[in-house]
Amino acid sequence: MSDETSVPIETTCLDVQNLQKQNAEFLLLDCREQNEFDFVRIAGATLIPMSEIQQRIGELEPQRQSHIVVYCHHGGRSMRVTQWLREQGFPKVQNMAGGIHAWAQDIDPSMPTY
Repeated sequence: MSDETSVPIETTCLDVQNLQKQNAEFLLLDCREQNEFDFVRIAGATLIPMSEIQQRIGELEPQRQSHIVVYCHHGGRSMRVTQWLREQGFPKVQNMAGGIHAWAQDIDPSMPTY
């Protein structure tokens, strides 16, 4: 018996780009810090830094049953945030493997990297 709400814990930049192209309903959550977000970001992303996620989880409450894709610089912080959100009862959260660095390499080479 499969649970239709379960999604793989990780997704790729290409999959996320395809979601955007399809105008799919999902929240793109950037968990980097404000200065990183100010330097470079993926269009349409919402910033909630990992350092603030526990205090600001209420902001995500309306998205509890929604598809959420979390990213950071390389994918480490966003994996921790993804796992934590799943533990808090957000079943459709995914980590974007490789973070914004992979996005800049694979999707948008014009983006600055750091």
